[in-house]
Amino acid sequence: MANRGRLRNNVAWHRHYREERSMDKLDRKILELVQQNGELTAADLADRVGLSKAPCWRRIKKLQEDGVIKQTVALLDARALNVGTTVFVMLKTASHNQAWFDKFVSAVRDIPEVTEIHRMSGDVDYLMRIVVPDIDAYDVVYKRLISAVEFLDVSASFALETIKYTTALPLSYIKLD
Repeated sequence: MANRGRLRNNVAWHRHYREERSMDKLDRKILELVQQNGELTAADLADRVGLSKAPCWRRIKKLQEDGVIKQTVALLDARALNVGTTVFVMLKTASHNQAWFDKFVSAVRDIPEVTEIHRMSGDVDYLMRIVVPDIDAYDVVYKRLISAVEFLDVSASFALETIKYTTALPLSYIKLD
């Protein structure tokens, strides 16, 4: 899979595991703790899961090498950064060819306000999440997007309130050894 991690053929390629990684309850607990606080040290994690530091560190490194832990980041406050307006943009296209898709990917990669893009089933082809200071700033992003790529329809909805937001993934589906 040469294009791993890159959008291709209207889908996002994700790392596929050739072998299913075996995990146990300790791995799951480590993942739970890391999702809550990525700044925990190996010693902190080891204490909380009941391991010594070295075996805990090896587990963390293995989870990283296997791509289970993709990266550790800081979550920033959008309002503090003046991008507290979230816009969900539904896109429809008449073109489903590689040339259009390559142009689309190139355009959205250069727009930092676009924080997520999903290819959808149903009536909408793509769903984008955009963060901006206000409606006027969205209009600038909108004009930039439609000047770069042709769409059949662009429809936007502004989030009035965020009821739930998390980056934590559910861990109850992990197949344990």
